Amino acid sequence: MITLYGIPKSRSLRVSWLLEELELNWHYHFVDFAKGVQKSPEYLSINPCGKVPALQDNDLVMTESMAIMLYLAEKYGQGNWLPVAGTPESAMHHRWMSFISCELEQPLWTMGKHKFALPPELRHREMLAVAKWEFDRAAEVAETWMAETDFLLGDKPHVADILLAQTLIWASRFEMSLPPKLNAFMVRMGQRPAMKQALDKEIAGAQVSL
Repeated sequence: MITLYGIPKSRSLRVSWLLEELELNWHYHFVDFAKGVQKSPEYLSINPCGKVPALQDNDLVMTESMAIMLYLAEKYGQGNWLPVAGTPESAMHHRWMSFISCELEQPLWTMGKHKFALPPELRHREMLAVAKWEFDRAAEVAETWMAETDFLLGDKPHVADILLAQTLIWASRFEMSLPPKLNAFMVRMGQRPAMKQALDKEIAGAQVSL
């Protein structure tokens, strides 16, 4: 049995989205930060960082959303969702995964930390402008890399497509302006049935837990 620990609309969404794309049977476990569940000994035994997502697949416990996605695609993807190892497509997929995580997501998380995640005394409003500048610069680069195809590497989606789409959705929630190709990609990916199914399951799971 696969269990995903998360919070709706957080990084756990990228994992739940992939789980739905893979048509796997999985259970959603809401981690209620408002009640301090992330600090409980039980949850810290699952993710010592006290963050989401975390995933349990039988006896295996995984943390770090990108690592979880790659694991799921390798184990359950049946040759889909990841390019063939050692090919030029795989090299470009590695580049996208690294760039999304390090360059596009990093400034968004900086915004999140200085808006709500850090203790109030450690939040600095001036960091929001710095993070916006960093994100806009990274988005300009990503825009130049976008192919004239529906997906990043051609005519079918890969893990990096979900990672990028969920990151851009996060950016839109922070009212960031997106270049036209990135915005169109976000809208197109957001219309995939698996994305709605994943979000609905996360929201329903959170409501049941309240």
